[in-house]
Amino acid sequence: MSTDNSNGYERKAREFIATRGSAVHGIGAHELKQWVVHLKKGCTVLDLGCGTGIPGTKVLLDAGFSVYGVDAAPTMEAAFRKNFPGVPVACEPVETSVFFNRKFDAVVAIGLIFLLPAESQELVLKKVAGGLEEGGQFLFTAPTKTITWIDVLTDRGSVSLGAERYLALLSGFGLKLVSEFEDEGDNHYYHLIKSTV
Repeated sequence: MSTDNSNGYERKAREFIATRGSAVHGIGAHELKQWVVHLKKGCTVLDLGCGTGIPGTKVLLDAGFSVYGVDAAPTMEAAFRKNFPGVPVACEPVETSVFFNRKFDAVVAIGLIFLLPAESQELVLKKVAGGLEEGGQFLFTAPTKTITWIDVLTDRGSVSLGAERYLALLSGFGLKLVSEFEDEGDNHYYHLIKSTV
């Protein structure tokens, strides 16, 4: 029996691609466009859980940034390559990804962190902090409450550690909260910056 490193998204990839994975102006696109004004011109961004690259990677590329993607679902990674030929993408779980063996000016993880088990979330958040340049920006989504629920698409469990725990962990990893906001789908965003020494 093989392990599904995509947390159920490989099994549902075609359904996702036909709906959310092709929505250029989908939920979160507007918020990402607003967030990129915080990034320096020409910076390099890592898109974790990039899926098809739509809308996230497209927004970042349209804003003039260099983008690298990571997604654990092979069907999503293939769609990403088709949508954005020449943009580096790795088909691997974020928990074991080496993040292209480099640091980034910014990292986004929209709709990803809460799909992971609690202990994996902590590991990934620590890796993100380590993968950011000094002054680097991090944007991710997760509910503010400490809750568990069943993901609508995959029928698998999701877990939010809650705002207090996320912010405490990230502070311990050297990231400082800049702002929090929500999109039209009531997804909660955390914008953090890596402290400079």
